[in-house]
Amino acid sequence: MDSIRALVVRGSRNVFTVRGETGGTDTAELECRIKGKILKEMEGYYNPLAPGDRVRIDVDPLQPRRGRILGVEKRRNFLTRFNQKGQRSQILGANLDMMLCVTSPLAPPFRPRFLDRLLVQAEIACIKPVIICNKYDLYLGEDPDTEERLEDFCRIGYEVLRVSAKTGMGMDRLRLLGAGKTSILLGQSGVGKSSLINALNPVLHIKTGALSEKYNRGNHTTTLSQLIELPPFPGVLNPTYIIDTPGIRRMVPDGIKAEELILYMKEFAGLAGLCTYGLSCSHRSEPGCKIMEAVAAGEIHESRYESFLRITDELAVL
Repeated sequence: MDSIRALVVRGSRNVFTVRGETGGTDTAELECRIKGKILKEMEGYYNPLAPGDRVRIDVDPLQPRRGRILGVEKRRNFLTRFNQKGQRSQILGANLDMMLCVTSPLAPPFRPRFLDRLLVQAEIACIKPVIICNKYDLYLGEDPDTEERLEDFCRIGYEVLRVSAKTGMGMDRLRLLGAGKTSILLGQSGVGKSSLINALNPVLHIKTGALSEKYNRGNHTTTLSQLIELPPFPGVLNPTYIIDTPGIRRMVPDGIKAEELILYMKEFAGLAGLCTYGLSCSHRSEPGCKIMEAVAAGEIHESRYESFLRITDELAVL
């Protein structure tokens, strides 16, 4: 039997749900296992496949809803994080056009340094990031510190959307940005990732959760990354997909060394190698450090600088 092309929807360990594609038309979902050790290029990763991967499968003639994964097509890109439990790179999504970095201004509290880490990972993977500040209807710009950080992200070149999945505020812009693309949602638990997807496609009714009153943070309601097809956008031929992911409590950038971090923070990169001590500068106390001078001049936000130092320290011990 000839193999067919399929799209990975979700998976765990060695079992993956895929959607077969025949002549451009999606077929029903199938449960597939990887045949032998064919994915040698994925050795060393926490997971061999992720939502968004395109694979070749054959269907079990005796069980039409089951099959085997024979191989994976070359990826345009893939997004990873460092999985501390497994001490390996974990693939979050593949063949992505956009990374939606979701935060909230109040509940759970705004975490700009967590956003810094997401943005670094997007730069490493060469995937366009967009910052989504959800639940904005509960806030409306009342905290000047939060607004200052959102404006600073805009200043250094990132798009920021202030939205509300509940009221629909800003959702038209979000729909337009994602039309015909494959996007991935990343953020801490409780920021409303599943609520955003429900707002984009109300028929889904994805389960959402309440915040923990004790810690003012979210509880995990999404337990497995999953690719979801959204309604077609008028005039756009390509399908629109979005990958929902479980909440991330700690994001450790993956795929770079400590000394390379400067190249993946937008306003830092142009200063790499220009310090008096060149590439040997630690950017902490040396005279003639261009990074420290930029912080003093307000060209680099103090909080971004603090993120840079903390991430550098973490990467140095991995």
